[in-house]
Amino acid sequence: METTDQLSNFDDIRPFLDSEVPEAIEQLLADEKFRKAVEPLVQPFSWEKFSAAMRSCKTVDNFQRNIIYPTVNRLIEKTTKELKGINWDNAENGASHLIISNHRDIVLDAAFLNMIMFAKMMDTTEIAIGDNLLIYPWITTLVRLNRSFIVKRSVSMREMLQTSKHLSDYIHHTVTQRDQSIWIAQREGRAKDSSDRTQTSLLKMLTLHNSSKPVETLQELNIIPLAISYELDPCDYLKAKEFQLKRDNPEYKKTPADDLENMLTGINGYKGRVHFTFGNEISDRLKEVEGTKDKAAMLEFVAKTIDDEIYGNYAFFPFNYVAYDLMTDSQQFQSEYTGSDKLQFEQYVKGQIEKINIPDKDPVFLREKIIEMYGNTVKNQLSVSSLTAL
Repeated sequence: METTDQLSNFDDIRPFLDSEVPEAIEQLLADEKFRKAVEPLVQPFSWEKFSAAMRSCKTVDNFQRNIIYPTVNRLIEKTTKELKGINWDNAENGASHLIISNHRDIVLDAAFLNMIMFAKMMDTTEIAIGDNLLIYPWITTLVRLNRSFIVKRSVSMREMLQTSKHLSDYIHHTVTQRDQSIWIAQREGRAKDSSDRTQTSLLKMLTLHNSSKPVETLQELNIIPLAISYELDPCDYLKAKEFQLKRDNPEYKKTPADDLENMLTGINGYKGRVHFTFGNEISDRLKEVEGTKDKAAMLEFVAKTIDDEIYGNYAFFPFNYVAYDLMTDSQQFQSEYTGSDKLQFEQYVKGQIEKINIPDKDPVFLREKIIEMYGNTVKNQLSVSSLTAL
């Protein structure tokens, strides 16, 4: 149980300690909004039985093992055809890591990662979550019970540097002092078009712990890129809808209700096959920029190194190849899918577009955007492959 003075410096953002679990559980069970959201998920168990199971949890590990994992397992059985982790050797070297991945689903990227780590008898990661998603108090309590720490985004520009330094210190303390791995997405928010790019602002934040030695500071984190591939994205039509709303009104911004709709759609929608593929740790590659004076160029190099690992480790399914050929008006990957696959994809896209209800709906634009979501991953991997081949 952690009660160190050092950890208390991060009380405002860290996950709950074991000693805080019983009180947090009572807060959840007393919250009517929590009950309304969760009760349908725990059926056929009664609320009384579920409450008793919650109250029996005295540690974070108890809570994850007895509440989170059975619930997510039922979700996996219901909404996926397969959940698989690949290249485990890259993550099983005994060290703690900062795992940086592309970002597809608001809730499930980290939840699924921890499920496959749990199945491998590995320690689960701590999870970075933006405070913009903490729409209700019960969500904050729940994620902190589930080993999440908070990334504060709703702060003023004046406070941003101090907040970023605080987060950087926490991440370094967790990985290097507590020997605890962390998962964080490569960018703020999901790449709506699936064209994944690591934000240099994220990497800059990670160097603030010791900004006089940025490369060494990143090397200490044992960064492993992770490629997350969903066969189907239940939120694809919501993302396409957002693209049109932003096209038609550049001032458009999602509301908390929109975020909640995306969360619930992602959780409950069918995802088909889901693969998590670990890339190579990048610490050795960073030796190439040791001693560089141009920090911006160094951060761009690190971002590209992470991106190349993610691109090279995508898993592809027939719909990805169909989408790429439709995007490029080519038959480059015709051998990777059948006529039936192509017809199914066209019908799938049509059905997703039908779910969208907005003024001046533009079906041609929406179709193009959904096709891009499935084809851009292939395009990005080809960009790495062609470079490698030169």
